[in-house]
Amino acid sequence: MSRVVRFHQTGGPEVLQIEEHDVGSPGKAEVRLRIEAIGLNRSEVLFRQGTYSTQPTFPARLGYEAAGVVEALGPGVQGLAVGERVCVLPSFRQGEYGVYADQAIVPARCVIPAPPGLSPVEAASIWMQYLTALAILEVGHATVGDYVIIRAASSSVGLAAIQWANWAGAVPIAATRRSDKRDALLALGAKHVIATEEQDLVSEVRRITGGKGARLVFDPVGGTYVTTLSEAMAEQGILLIYGGLSGEPTPFPHWTAAFKSLSLRGWVASFIWNHTERLARAKRQVLQGLAEGHLKPVIARTFRLAEIAAAHRYLESNTQIGKVVVTP
Repeated sequence: MSRVVRFHQTGGPEVLQIEEHDVGSPGKAEVRLRIEAIGLNRSEVLFRQGTYSTQPTFPARLGYEAAGVVEALGPGVQGLAVGERVCVLPSFRQGEYGVYADQAIVPARCVIPAPPGLSPVEAASIWMQYLTALAILEVGHATVGDYVIIRAASSSVGLAAIQWANWAGAVPIAATRRSDKRDALLALGAKHVIATEEQDLVSEVRRITGGKGARLVFDPVGGTYVTTLSEAMAEQGILLIYGGLSGEPTPFPHWTAAFKSLSLRGWVASFIWNHTERLARAKRQVLQGLAEGHLKPVIARTFRLAEIAAAHRYLESNTQIGKVVVTP
């Protein structure tokens, strides 16, 4: 028997229940893992709340990013070995499988060898953040001298975007709500920090960029603030929206976009992992970045599986800087 986290109704962290469950044997094209660490993501909070793009079927499982050891291979699985340390790419639908557990069965196509030199906690934290933030290169083509506004900069994806931007020679401008995270963000690679509840973002960006504005914006929040973001952008800039944490409709800033010839693009990391060649290229980039020290996961805090509700509360608090990870 294995401990498995499930929920039987949508709601707050308290709906998460730890249940004893026989995970069983993997089916065709599946593997069973002994889970060593689980990376938490905001999409899992939304799924638990019932506000995600897909709705849970009860009893529902959670989690799609983890590090672990292969325990068993299902029929037809090749290229993996029992005892191998691996990562789970978060490339299946929420609720289809679930890695919030001691043991989990996942599709073999989502399992890749763990990068050398990383602890299980670090290995569980990397793929969602780096593949999501890779948009600033994959779509935005950030390069030397580009100014990049990174909203929610203290999140794991925000910090990953700062690291990608620095590696590309761009200038990351971290946007965070309050100034209490300023020193930490500067220490983690941001070249400038703007506290949006205390400072005027548009005037600060104009000051930083010498009046040009930022060529790229990377935003997981959406909502009406995109109008402000667009006003801080340079001509022919690209505004990348990869989430909807505001919970509000996101307007298209028509006239600002028209006069500046801006592009507003949606983004999810599945645009990488649903395309074989793009995923192979992205994996090479991430592994190179880790090996050369350009990319380094930042762990905000770890929790035990028995504390999964507390881990979700902490993730929702927005006080963390980096990735929240759970271990058995």
